[in-house]
Amino acid sequence: MDDVDKITAQWNRERPDLDVIPMGLIGRFTRISHHLSQGMEKTFAEHGLNYASFDVLATLRRSGAPYRLSPNGLLAAMMVTSGTMTNRIDQLVKAGLVERIHNPEDRRSVFISLTDKGFGIVDGTVTAHVATQKKLVSGLSKEEALKLNDLLAKFMRSFEED
Repeated sequence: MDDVDKITAQWNRERPDLDVIPMGLIGRFTRISHHLSQGMEKTFAEHGLNYASFDVLATLRRSGAPYRLSPNGLLAAMMVTSGTMTNRIDQLVKAGLVERIHNPEDRRSVFISLTDKGFGIVDGTVTAHVATQKKLVSGLSKEEALKLNDLLAKFMRSFEED
């Protein structure tokens, strides 16, 4: 019996009229999310990054050569506000991990591009990140992980499909 079971058992005792199965699921999602975030943030910190900076660098890296996107392209891929994106980009420019490059077809617009330094850091970090993720889900067999992934995809679609 874990802490979530204890909480739901207390509610079952005090309010047997309530269906607390959703409370258990959401409580576990919340606790698991906390553990996952802690594990991944530790890996990012070991590489001089945080989740936000890794997110930008990884988005540029996975976009493929020449590893650059317009600010709007980054916004669409990352689903953050433009103010948040500007702040992230400014910090990464100061660190020398990305640069703003004028669009040769329209000098009024720019691309955000990985620098060589940024490419090296994100490549090393993503390797460590994938290893961390593997360790974080090691409590499940491969078959269990695939089944859980399918269930979570179904659950996520219930929020994201129109």
